[in-house]
Amino acid sequence: MKKNFRSFALCVLAAATLAACGGGGDGDQTPKIKYSNLVSFGDSLSDVGTYGVSTIKAVGGGQYNVNGSAGKNWTELLAAQLGVSAPCPAQTGLKSVIPNIPAVPVVNKAGCFGYGQGGSRVTNAVGIGNIASYPADPSGALGQLTDPVLNQIQRHLAASGGSFKADELVTVLAGGNDVFANLGALSAGAATPTQAITAVGTAGGELAAYVKNLIVGKGAKYVVVVTLPNVSKTPFAYSLDAQTQGLIQLMSTTFNDQLKKGLEGVDVLLVDAFAQSNDQAANPAQYSISNGTVPACDLAKTIFASSLVCNATTLIAGDVSKYHFADGVHPTPYGYQLLAQFVSKNLAAKGWL
Repeated sequence: MKKNFRSFALCVLAAATLAACGGGGDGDQTPKIKYSNLVSFGDSLSDVGTYGVSTIKAVGGGQYNVNGSAGKNWTELLAAQLGVSAPCPAQTGLKSVIPNIPAVPVVNKAGCFGYGQGGSRVTNAVGIGNIASYPADPSGALGQLTDPVLNQIQRHLAASGGSFKADELVTVLAGGNDVFANLGALSAGAATPTQAITAVGTAGGELAAYVKNLIVGKGAKYVVVVTLPNVSKTPFAYSLDAQTQGLIQLMSTTFNDQLKKGLEGVDVLLVDAFAQSNDQAANPAQYSISNGTVPACDLAKTIFASSLVCNATTLIAGDVSKYHFADGVHPTPYGYQLLAQFVSKNLAAKGWL
């Protein structure tokens, strides 16, 4: 079954229409739905270049990936398949206090609908790498904007007259940074395990409410909500002890449980990336993943330890073209391709592709 899925998904990504892959039995070579554009909300997994400025841009970085011409994330691959404009970052800027990475003013980009930002949480504006967390959290020195998903949606509504177009495809993927933030609070002694798990679950419920009330409730007809992948199945988590890995998995499932509960009865396409990430970790060969535990980027070669500044010149030795992860938590181009394929399969099954 996995082999059949993979063949189908590869065909979907490569072809202009489902008919070219054997779908659409009437031979019609046009998509079932003609979308006007793709609007995406979330975090680093959907970020198409919020921080592609200053020194980050100068060293060939800008996305959480292996940066370069082939370094597309899943939203970019999906947009190409849908035949809509490539996503561009709705907002750019950096509030860095690092001397060799100068700050850059925040700029809102009219006509750009890629709202996802590295470090963003669901509701809390102080995400990972936000300047407000510095100096308690040294990573905050980078000054990432981390506009939360709630604000991202509200900014889009403000720019589009208070509603979504009925022919837009809207994607939502978030929650990872709520896991990391609460894991950090636990490590710092600012929260108990129970409090951390509860907080992550609250974020999942909040995200569901935003999708229901501020996206679907504001006119969006085609909404794809991707569950949080299993964060415990990442190189970052593999470096931790078994008890912490178990806690991270529980956080991931708690977030997703509350997200799903809040979306019961809401007409959205819920894509189970959690289950898919588990299957990929358990059966990497079925997905042609050559390595799912080691990052492809050599973070000793980058100006700081993140795939945000990784490119072809900062990779580890050997063939990493089928590695799953670029750094501790972010996919490689191949990892994003697998996610795009999985979303495509679900879109087709829903009749939206």
